[in-house]
Amino acid sequence: SIAGLCALLMAGAAQAAQTDSVTARHTDLLDINVRARVDWQNTWEDSHVRDSDSGFEGKYLMMRLDGRIGDGITYSWRQRFNKAAFDGSFFDATDWVYVDWATGDFNFTAGKQAVAIGGWEYDRNPVDLYGTGVFWQNVACWQMGVSAGWTPRDSDDHLQFQVSQSMFHSSGNRNMYGYSLLWRGTHGLWSPIWSVNLTEWAKGRYINYIMLGNRFDYDAVTLEFDLMNRYAGGQAFLLRDCSVVADLSWRPSPAWKLHAKYTYDVNRAGNAADSFVLPGTELSMAGGGVEFYPLRKARTSLRLHANCYGSWGRNTNDADLMQDRTVVLDCGVTWDMNLFRLK
Repeated sequence: SIAGLCALLMAGAAQAAQTDSVTARHTDLLDINVRARVDWQNTWEDSHVRDSDSGFEGKYLMMRLDGRIGDGITYSWRQRFNKAAFDGSFFDATDWVYVDWATGDFNFTAGKQAVAIGGWEYDRNPVDLYGTGVFWQNVACWQMGVSAGWTPRDSDDHLQFQVSQSMFHSSGNRNMYGYSLLWRGTHGLWSPIWSVNLTEWAKGRYINYIMLGNRFDYDAVTLEFDLMNRYAGGQAFLLRDCSVVADLSWRPSPAWKLHAKYTYDVNRAGNAADSFVLPGTELSMAGGGVEFYPLRKARTSLRLHANCYGSWGRNTNDADLMQDRTVVLDCGVTWDMNLFRLK
């Protein structure tokens, strides 16, 4: 759910980011929640079990704290307890921590936040995703930055401009930046999250993203379709380096949700600009699954899931889970722990 101007601003920012992920609760002075997900999975690569990626695993353990400082001023913080601090900083395991000021039709956000790339797979909370594309698996979406948002009165549209630290920065060079313009809206059955982005991948050298994220809702059926094009100098502009995501879901009742998904990532650009989908990659993935919510009166407090995904093609990033002829069978449980709320 998205509440208020702050939520509209930050939801557009990414939520690999995530509809549930960046919604400040304006009516509470303080709200602390912890969410956990534990899975059992089995992974086969070329029909052989990959023991390093099989067995029980704590997928997510995250704390979220939201609150209100004063009229129009809110804050939000999400900490990932199962995420390592690679750069020796506590902030590496911090998905976001920001303060937001809303005034009239505008709001302004400063702190660590999701880079405003858009797209519906990128927009979801990661705890709600099971099979993901190559770009999603590798993108460094949480960065320091500032954002300005505009929501025209009596409108279902929102525009956001953001300046952030480059997703390609290193500990040796943090003085690199990214610039994003994102549009989010709701127009009948169609809900777009579109963006254009320009990001330094090396000092003074830029890669451009165009993301067209589209969602169509009809009764109990939802179709999400994302198309992302990536371009750097010295390559053909369209579809040499791109990603496609299609996700179809059906809710036959409040307690059940079924989904099917397909992703395709390719990089034939012939340059080193894209380190999230490495050159030479052309990988497809397809699969689906089911979710069951046994507590009907508190739908999000307990969830059981089971799914199966398979991938084929080539992924030149050997560290990724999905490679050529990989099959993953996964089941697990997700639950919320609402620790404290102060009105």
